[in-house]
Amino acid sequence: MSTTTAPAGRPSTTLTRLAALGRAELTLLGRNRNNLFIAAAMPLLMIFLLRSSLKGVDEATLGISLGAATLIGGTGMVLLLVVYMSLTSSLVARREELVLKRLRTGEATDPEILAGAALPATAIALAQCAILTVAGFTLLDIDAPARPDLLLLGLAAAIALLAGLAAVTTTITRTVESAGLTTLPLFLVSSFGSGLFVPRDALPDLAADLAQLLPLSGVMEFVRAGWLGTAHAGSLLTAALNTVAWGVLTGWAVRHWFRWEPRR
Repeated sequence: MSTTTAPAGRPSTTLTRLAALGRAELTLLGRNRNNLFIAAAMPLLMIFLLRSSLKGVDEATLGISLGAATLIGGTGMVLLLVVYMSLTSSLVARREELVLKRLRTGEATDPEILAGAALPATAIALAQCAILTVAGFTLLDIDAPARPDLLLLGLAAAIALLAGLAAVTTTITRTVESAGLTTLPLFLVSSFGSGLFVPRDALPDLAADLAQLLPLSGVMEFVRAGWLGTAHAGSLLTAALNTVAWGVLTGWAVRHWFRWEPRR
């Protein structure tokens, strides 16, 4: 799986190396049509599940409309499942197959290899968010995003943070089969504390304050502000501090703990 060599006569750059790594990963992904079908169907499934789970909750308790809560929660769920959980499994598989070790012998730097590995998950997550957006317009009667800039910022920050957290989680994940267990804690605390299954407005005051410290709480606040406007979101300064703090901590952890070879 040699992916980092530039065409003859052309100098290798970060962009060309990322493009080569991304193409290789997308080729492998394209061979699995079952995964592609699941990826296309997942956004509609998220809408069905979230809408069903929130249907009996009063909108005054939610703090936002049922449709908005479904769309924002669905976005977070897609990012968690596609970027965090699937990328954790993918990185562990590549590590166990010695693919990561071989890639380090080429010209690509360590950050480029990790970024290249995350490109397919990023592409799928963004495509699913686009499907969710269309579904929001047609099925949930949602207006266009109030602040597209904040929405894009939130999505980009969430993808970067979750990709880093996936790399960190591989340090405690020995096999692909065990990834379902090692990724479960972040999935659960984010689902119920960062505004996915249960909007933070519906949490008791103390729980809502503690939930602001969770890894995805900051980026999801930007997603919420992007869809509904800043008047319907919490403090973006607090959200930014949360995102930066977790980004720095995650980057440090990846640099010091990420393993490129299987543990023997």
